[in-house]
Amino acid sequence: MITDARQRYFWIAFGACAFVLAAGLGLRDPWPADEPRFVLVAKTMVESGNWLFPQRGIELYADKPPVFMWLLALAYLVLRSWRVAFLVPSLLASLATLVLVHDLVRRLWSRRAALLAMLTLATTFLFAFQSKTAQIDATITAIVTLSAYGLLRHLLLGPDWRWYGIGFAAAGVGVATKGVGFLALFVLAPYLYVRAQHWRGLAPVPARDWRWALGPVLFVLPLLLWIVPMLFAVKLSGEPRYEAYAEELLFRQTAKRYADPWHHTQPVWYFVNVIATMWIPAVLALPWAIPAWRRRLARRHDARVLVPLAWAVLVVVFFSLTPGKREVYILPALPMFVVALAPLLPGLVARRGVRRLLLALTLVVAALVTALSLAALGGYLGLAEKYALERGIPRMAWFATLAIGTIGLVAAAAFRVRRAGYAWLALVAALWTLYGFWIYPLIDAARSGRAVMARAAELVGRDGELALVAWKEQNLLQAGRPVVEFGFLEPHDEQREAALAWLAAAPERRSVFIQDEALGPCIDRAKAIALGSANRRAWYLVRQDAAIAGCPAARDADEASPP
Repeated sequence: MITDARQRYFWIAFGACAFVLAAGLGLRDPWPADEPRFVLVAKTMVESGNWLFPQRGIELYADKPPVFMWLLALAYLVLRSWRVAFLVPSLLASLATLVLVHDLVRRLWSRRAALLAMLTLATTFLFAFQSKTAQIDATITAIVTLSAYGLLRHLLLGPDWRWYGIGFAAAGVGVATKGVGFLALFVLAPYLYVRAQHWRGLAPVPARDWRWALGPVLFVLPLLLWIVPMLFAVKLSGEPRYEAYAEELLFRQTAKRYADPWHHTQPVWYFVNVIATMWIPAVLALPWAIPAWRRRLARRHDARVLVPLAWAVLVVVFFSLTPGKREVYILPALPMFVVALAPLLPGLVARRGVRRLLLALTLVVAALVTALSLAALGGYLGLAEKYALERGIPRMAWFATLAIGTIGLVAAAAFRVRRAGYAWLALVAALWTLYGFWIYPLIDAARSGRAVMARAAELVGRDGELALVAWKEQNLLQAGRPVVEFGFLEPHDEQREAALAWLAAAPERRSVFIQDEALGPCIDRAKAIALGSANRRAWYLVRQDAAIAGCPAARDADEASPP
């Protein structure tokens, strides 16, 4: 009966997590950053049938391996709606991560620790946010967690050679997803240390067993299943652009990007700030967890704590050593950090100091959100006007944030210190549920670029032709018609010159959609039609009357046009 009750608690908690994380599914289009790019690539795969070479418009897209785009395309083929499908891979990946963490902690410690670990991970800001985006990071986190889960099932709970093989194979799939999928294999470093030191909590895995050699083979196999057909197709094509794609993807976007990144440059301590802010509430346990970990490691020599904890630290150190950093890079370390924290959670939630801190966190977040919402609605600080101008956030959205803050304050007053955990859960549930069901529809037109593209389509007319210059992926995705574009990575000046030549060849039916900063000297800004702002950029529609006579692009077009 006790087991049945605890299983019921799991399903209730998991169902609540699934509902909150899925809130708003189908109520918005892809938003920058990254989402429109991946969806555009996946959409092109479905429409063209070319699944081996991702394309962004007319260019090959070599920044990322194709697995995540395949998942997006497969989700669409099942659901037949891009609005729903594009968020499904991240949602399912996050739910899978929660299940893996729960199951591993249950096997290592207890059902109560497992339930608390799952809720801690689900309510951690960075994890929850990524579960509601169509970026790669939730998916790579699930794959890395699966790999680490498989290895730990073998090393700590085994021997289990099946899970050992799954761990290595998942790492190979992870590399084909985002290059860094091998991170889970770092778990072998602390394992070898604790094994040499004869720590407690290790499975009796024989050191000399031929099946150890299967791991590297299973790691390489998923990579070969992708790379070999891709390289074979490159060879058959004989086209330089495909050769450049393979070189860019396999070399520049992997080792070179790590050793010598060209963007997102941050100081070595950058992830300290990320952990302190975006790993809340899990990170708040550290003042109590660090002494407890020290006792468990120094006195008990418990490998079940050291191996996942040391692995999480190694991942953070790995990404700290490269100059290029983003907060999502260390997301794969978070689940194993929670696993290491899990045996302490039942005791921590019973401590009055922890409950006070959690209640204070709930009050501070709720009060801050409420105050900012009231200031915006009351016309103070210029918040409403600023965000409406820069991000297209309407006034009504501030009522949603006010509701979130109010729910948090009411929950804090109702549950108080004794049940502070419930207050935090209520605030987080309100945040992500209202964000999905209420805020998504309000800000989607501006965030997705749909509004400016609809305005452009209205002005161009059904029979008109449209070209894009200095465009972003959301513009091509939301165009709703066949368009002409001159490359995404090409310099804006070259795109503009090509577009003006194209415009001059049939001025009666052609128009150019262009970003403000790319208008240049050959376009009369006063005659360009302002379409509005989206994603903090101003967009214009240019017709032939706005092209300045005598500019090189216009002159070249006149000479090239037939009499």
